[in-house]
Amino acid sequence: MEVRKFVTIMEETCRELGKEISSPHRKIASIAVVKNPCAGRYVEKLDELIEIGAKMGTELTQRAIKALGVSPEQIHSFGKAAIVGTDGELEHAAAILHPELGQSMRKVLNAGKAIIPSTKKVAVAGTTIDVPLHYKDEMRVRSHYDAMEVRVGDAPRADETLIVVAFTDSGRPLARVPGLTLQEVLPRS
Repeated sequence: MEVRKFVTIMEETCRELGKEISSPHRKIASIAVVKNPCAGRYVEKLDELIEIGAKMGTELTQRAIKALGVSPEQIHSFGKAAIVGTDGELEHAAAILHPELGQSMRKVLNAGKAIIPSTKKVAVAGTTIDVPLHYKDEMRVRSHYDAMEVRVGDAPRADETLIVVAFTDSGRPLARVPGLTLQEVLPRS
């Protein structure tokens, strides 16, 4: 696996509509730009890409947790995404994201019962992608429905893939849409 660069993007929201948020809401995207070993040709078995996904799930999750300065238990929401450069195909992103990347994210978090929302596309360098987010253990917790827009100016190049994992340390700022709440799904002590 050949990694060209790692990028970390963190958003910290302190105020919304004139209201201070008691604990700032933080979103983080941990990104890797990797060489696509299948670029420019049809490959029947995508095992090499699946292996990249497994390694990047662990690496990027660890980087995100370290950058946030929290324990894995303090992560609330998660999501994943990939942009394949134009010499690749959408199936390359699926091979990276789905069989193993999510499982390795869950191992680092020691949590994550909910499906990990994802998105993927084939595009040129500098294209944005919205990484969908929801609560890690119950996807129906409405206060955690969110997304994070991610863009790396020079990636992916035609023979690369941009891989993203994203996390939050809380629900949306000032969330008040009715529905299943975090308190209803947390274990009682």
